[in-house]
Amino acid sequence: MKQSLDWRIIGIYLALVFIGLVNIYASVHSSEPSSIFDISVRSGMQCLWIATAFVLAILILFALPARMWEGAAIPLYIGVVFLLVAVIFLGVEVKGSRSWFSFGAVRFQPAEVSKITTSLLLAFVLSRNGFQMGRFKDFFKVALIVGLPMLIILGEKETGSALVYVGFLFVLYREGLSGWILAFIGISILLFILTLTASPYAAILTLLGIFMLANCLRQRAVFRNLAICAAIVAALALLPSYFSKPMYVVIGLIALAIPVLCFQAYKHKNTFLFYSIVGVVAGTVLIFSTDIIINNVMQEHQRKRIEVLLGMKDDPAGVGYNVNQSMIAIGSGGMTGKGYLQGTQTTYGFVPEQSTDFIFCTVGEEWGFLGCLLVIGLYVALIWRIISDAEKSRENFTRIYGYCVASCLFMHLFINIGMTIGLMPVIGIPLPLMSYGGSSLWAFTILIFIFVVLYRQEKKYF
Repeated sequence: MKQSLDWRIIGIYLALVFIGLVNIYASVHSSEPSSIFDISVRSGMQCLWIATAFVLAILILFALPARMWEGAAIPLYIGVVFLLVAVIFLGVEVKGSRSWFSFGAVRFQPAEVSKITTSLLLAFVLSRNGFQMGRFKDFFKVALIVGLPMLIILGEKETGSALVYVGFLFVLYREGLSGWILAFIGISILLFILTLTASPYAAILTLLGIFMLANCLRQRAVFRNLAICAAIVAALALLPSYFSKPMYVVIGLIALAIPVLCFQAYKHKNTFLFYSIVGVVAGTVLIFSTDIIINNVMQEHQRKRIEVLLGMKDDPAGVGYNVNQSMIAIGSGGMTGKGYLQGTQTTYGFVPEQSTDFIFCTVGEEWGFLGCLLVIGLYVALIWRIISDAEKSRENFTRIYGYCVASCLFMHLFINIGMTIGLMPVIGIPLPLMSYGGSSLWAFTILIFIFVVLYRQEKKYF
């Protein structure tokens, strides 16, 4: 019976950990450098975290039974939810976020572990016999599993960690969630951005255009209907030339059209039209709520970061400083980089948090475009390999858990690198396996190696 480990996943894991260590050393390197193993600096401490992470990996692979993870999913999830709540009251505040337990020189962040327990419970519930994503009771269970820790983490003011939970939507989509829900989320983000950067009126026209396009494509006379819809949108776009408050006219037209369209949906049993109407109403509410969300819900630093990201304000010496210096560092690296330990932005500490959230700009400055390409390629290969193994699995629990792991890695990769190159707001999220910190490294080690051992168990079928 062949039950060998997937050494490609382990090899990529080791490569990323090593690359992270040498770049952490580069980020804390100065004109009078200490040894990479000196525990008085972050590179030395990272060596300790790496050593303990390897111990955790060995325990998972050779000491703990693979079957225990499925059975322990519920108690582990409950225990971590308790820790997430407890840290709000008992934890220490770090940079405005109360999400850390402090034990002397060691700090522990439950939010990192919650991704593991949420993945395990999600795989446990979705893999049960009789589970149906389209059934409200089952969908509610899944929404509660993902939403509960996400909301608690938001209460800790850890926006970055909470945003990672959005990645579980990809898992749910793989397991039968309607693609229209993903489309609705994407459209909501688009409307939010348009409302801020253009105008609420432009967002309303976009919403109506999407509504008309989606319904036209489901009709027989597609081109004729598209021409009619294009003419309607064009006419609405001209309203500001003739009315001082065109928004009132459009809202009035929408209010008149909704009862008629609802009757048509009921008469012809057109559920798609009905859900489209609900989407238009929800989108309109979002557009008019954007100002409230920005000014009353978001904290000041979050609002400023979004405004800088969208080009609404320019603040290179304030909230935009980190990103500005990060892009300078990455851009100065050119094709092949300045050379290891030769980066001026890195050596002289121009980029804050360069060993943690902004570790990727160290790669960009000292290793250049080719180095960035290598690192991103390793992450892509890791995610692809996990998904490939997951699809080969015969047990639903292993497959779903594998997709959870891949989604967590992807969200961290996308947000962190997007943050360092100015495509995402700065929300404080580590680059998996590379950023400095024990909590993050341990969490991703456990997350990945649980899948490795589950997949090894799967090979009994091969």
